[in-house]
Amino acid sequence: MAKVSEAIAPVIAVDRKAPKPLHKQIYDGFLLAIVDGNIRPGQRVPSSRTLSVELGISRIPLLNAYAQLLAEGYFESRKGGGTFVSESLPESLTVCEEKTPPPVQEGAGPRPVARRALLLTKFARPPWVGGWGAFSVHQPAFDRFPFPIWSNLITRHSKGPSLSAIHNTDPRGSESCREAICNYLRTARAVHCDPSQVMVVAGSQQALEISARVLLGNGSAVWMEEPGYRLARSVFQGAGCSLVPVPVDEDGMIVSAGIKQCPKARAAYVTPSHQYPLGSTMSASRRMQLLNWAQSSGSWIIEDDYDSEYRFESMPIASLQGLDRNARVIYVGTFSKVLFPSLRLGYIAIPPDLVDHFIAVRTAMDIFPPYLHQEVITDFMREGHFARHIRRMRLLYSERRTALVENIRDQFGSCLEVHGTQAGMHLTVTLPKGLSDHEIATRAARKGLWLWPLSPSYLSEAPRQGFILGFGNTAVEDMPRAVSQLRAEVPRLNAATG
Repeated sequence: MAKVSEAIAPVIAVDRKAPKPLHKQIYDGFLLAIVDGNIRPGQRVPSSRTLSVELGISRIPLLNAYAQLLAEGYFESRKGGGTFVSESLPESLTVCEEKTPPPVQEGAGPRPVARRALLLTKFARPPWVGGWGAFSVHQPAFDRFPFPIWSNLITRHSKGPSLSAIHNTDPRGSESCREAICNYLRTARAVHCDPSQVMVVAGSQQALEISARVLLGNGSAVWMEEPGYRLARSVFQGAGCSLVPVPVDEDGMIVSAGIKQCPKARAAYVTPSHQYPLGSTMSASRRMQLLNWAQSSGSWIIEDDYDSEYRFESMPIASLQGLDRNARVIYVGTFSKVLFPSLRLGYIAIPPDLVDHFIAVRTAMDIFPPYLHQEVITDFMREGHFARHIRRMRLLYSERRTALVENIRDQFGSCLEVHGTQAGMHLTVTLPKGLSDHEIATRAARKGLWLWPLSPSYLSEAPRQGFILGFGNTAVEDMPRAVSQLRAEVPRLNAATG
């Protein structure tokens, strides 16, 4: 018979000097925990033997209290399972499903928060973010991931972890993982680095946060692509930076516009291999112009290479960092798109003279990354599973991209302008004037269609309206129906193309 797991002991105070008997104190403590919602119907309670050890008292008062709670119907006993809070308690005892924290009392005094917290917009999860299915952005083809291989690797490292792995305290991450990442970056992305320059982080968002703490200060001007990645924008806003929106076109960020607006910016944040969200690739001349500007102005470039593995009409484009001869580029990458987002594993390639500064900030932030997935991803890459998975996904996403583009053109004609079809796991469509992407996306989310509006990606007050359409997790055969749903949500275009 399987061993029953031990229950968590609730907070019950006993006082041997009190006039109230111990069994009554225990009875009242359990009853109060049930009424307050601290223990719920169906929840297992500790055995009398375990709780006697926890409370440091004899089992006799506990047995008496349990007997009374069982007799009155607050507890129920299950053969071979232990003792549980009754599933059939009166509703008046179980209404506290969610405890509401007490309000702050008037006259409680000042409650100051840091300025950087006030600079960030209040977190609110938009309705189109939480969905699963057609057009939701950043969703890979989870059903095609080699989970059996991944599970075997996790089992391997969980059953027999090495001491160096479980006690690794290097703020940059394990050396073996950094070596595997470094080999990949040098080969696939032409990044100039060695393992000592690589830092393993909890996704690209932490990479940006660490970079901002090292490189930027309150009031630092930062070039941002317009439109651009909203979560990167929030990092720099929280650091107190002054954001400078620099427009993009089919050749990427217009560097000359950035120089005209703010020639002495401290840094530029760019996604040169696959601009987010419009999908353009920064041209060679623009890349050299950006690198020359950084060198002449003493500025930094933060390159976010978030999904460069997936190009469909050409070989992957070399990184901007690979062209840098003056160590001005901080290179950021992530496994969220090629593997899965909840892995929370990314990396930074750091210029040699900045490594110690990045280590100092990382140590203050969370000391070092957890080891298990580092060991797993190391073997996943060294044994060839990573390269095979990328090749398979590149073919799959190419098919899904083609199906989406063809269905948009078949069902919308020229009413929607399509951008960024050459790479990645999403493309963008822009709407004619007079339509609100936010209103349409909110309405569509109620029907299970996850349209990410384009307008929040802009800093300007006159953003273009459109949608960022993810296609990574939508099968080719499901694409016609998904585009038909999109068409149904845009009445004016529906009438124009009907």
